[in-house]
Amino acid sequence: MKTRSWTVYIVRCANGSLYTGITNDLAGRIADHNAGRGAKYTAAFGPVELVWKKRKKDRSAASKLEAVIKKLDRAEKCELAAGRRQI
Repeated sequence: MKTRSWTVYIVRCANGSLYTGITNDLAGRIADHNAGRGAKYTAAFGPVELVWKKRKKDRSAASKLEAVIKKLDRAEKCELAAGRRQI
C-alpha cells in the first residue's frame, strides 16, 4: 500500500495576510482556496498565492509542523517564506 506524503504550506491572501495549512494534494488545495472552497478564512480573503511549502512523511508529522508554524509571529512566517528561516 502506497502512503501519501503530506505538505505543510503557507499562502499569502489578497489582503496580505498569511494562512497556514496541511494537505495531501497541494495543487488541489490551492485551487480550492482560490475557488472559495478552501477554508472560511481564505474564502473571505482570497485569492491566495503559495509562498512556502514543506513535505512530511505522514499527517501526524505535518500537523505537528503546522502547529509550530501557527505559533510563529508574522515576521517569523515572512522570514520562513523568504527562505531566511529554516524550520
